[in-house]
Amino acid sequence: MDLYDVMRTTHAVREYTDEPLHDDTLYRILDNARFAPSGGNRQGAHIIVVRDAQTRQRLAQLGVPGARRYIAQLMAGENPWNPVHPSSVAPEIIDNTDPPDSFVAPFTQAPVVLVVSVDLEVVAALDQNLDRIGLVSGASVYPLVWNILLAARNEGYGGNLTSMAIPQEAQVRQLLGLPDTHAPGGAGTARKASPSTDETTAANRRGIRHPRTLRRCTLHAPNTRPMTPLASRLVAEEAT
Repeated sequence: MDLYDVMRTTHAVREYTDEPLHDDTLYRILDNARFAPSGGNRQGAHIIVVRDAQTRQRLAQLGVPGARRYIAQLMAGENPWNPVHPSSVAPEIIDNTDPPDSFVAPFTQAPVVLVVSVDLEVVAALDQNLDRIGLVSGASVYPLVWNILLAARNEGYGGNLTSMAIPQEAQVRQLLGLPDTHAPGGAGTARKASPSTDETTAANRRGIRHPRTLRRCTLHAPNTRPMTPLASRLVAEEAT
């Protein structure tokens, strides 16, 4: 594919075909993605390939609490998990919010989940003493993650990056046997995208101003507060 076509049509894929992702293709994806830059060229990022169904299911479960809060805040008109504006949503409302299947199903449907972590012993966190959430360390892991998604797209596959399990970092680390100095940066799925989703979303990304949308999600309102325009649109799209 042309580079610009790959960049413009790589999107979050949550609906897949039954076609498998073979090891040789996966190796080719990772072998090319590894040339992504990192802070100081220290190459502190690590990738765990998860094919085991039970482990993928457990990763999906670990992401549910984060997704509950995300959706509850979204429907309350808040920016989910925002570090500047604390949430005013009551814990009991969050606990009773059902996240859409699109937050969980990719882990169980995709044959491969890639968990990308970064060794904190080799990152240069220049913003570590600032009075805000650190961002600089992400430069040592997320270029690699994006390269993986671009390479997967070039091979005809789709993926989806999620960080919903990150709040349960200790359990993720124990599940995967990660060293204490490794911080999970996110998990991604990879598989052939369903043709309708792939073609429609790719076309939308070329033609609309804000291309990233959640599609085919069912939201269950946990309270009587008005929904945000995004939440209303998600429900409307589900109804159609």
